Amino acid sequence: MRLPVPWLGPDPEAPFPPPERALAEPDGLLAAGGDLSPARFLNAYRSGIFPWFSEDEPILWWSPSRRAVFRTDGVHLSTRLRRRLRHSGWQVRADTAFAEVVAGCAAPRAGQSGGTWITAGMQAAYRELHRLGHAHSIEVFDADGRLVGGLFGIAVGHVFCGDSMYSAASGASTLALAALCRCLHGWGWPLLDAQVPNAHTRRLGVETWPRADYLAALARLRDAPGRTGPWTQAFGTLPAAEVIASTPG
Repeated sequence: MRLPVPWLGPDPEAPFPPPERALAEPDGLLAAGGDLSPARFLNAYRSGIFPWFSEDEPILWWSPSRRAVFRTDGVHLSTRLRRRLRHSGWQVRADTAFAEVVAGCAAPRAGQSGGTWITAGMQAAYRELHRLGHAHSIEVFDADGRLVGGLFGIAVGHVFCGDSMYSAASGASTLALAALCRCLHGWGWPLLDAQVPNAHTRRLGVETWPRADYLAALARLRDAPGRTGPWTQAFGTLPAAEVIASTPG
């Protein structure tokens, strides 16, 4: 398959094309090819670029014209969800079940047709980034200690780039997002990149920024001293009631 975008060579350290050169249709398609090595991944995220492709496609790299961004003090929970989770006994932790969260995000969703973009190769790449201390998972456990949802992504300086989230029990991924943003805000990290907006994230308070605004913010934050390595201890164990109490309605 040949596409009207540059094809990346074998050097994972080589720079990507400038994001401003991404196509208008499909919105944000910037480049194809390359590999999923840690160096390539980190180079992409530091440049405001992310991979998104199906099993039968080449690796595709994107930087959309409008970027979904959460301010880490800007997540909002509905009254109904707050009431349901307040006495749930759920708890949120970090980096204790990374592979399981990635697999949960890759599993087919109800009513979803076609395959997942989190292919076996992508899962392996994320696991390697986690081993190196760059990729992190936020996990929600029910009162019986069962994993019921979560999210994962990659930390770049003082920005967390969220890749996917899932819920095996209603509200779990939302609680994971709220807990993560609570923690990031406490660390002085102002932004969570959510890549592309959808109806669910809009209800939670996501903002849609022009590409140039996101890239400017990323340039200010990506070289700040981050937190490489497991976040388990720094994140702690957060009861759902505590997360809800500190999150706006």
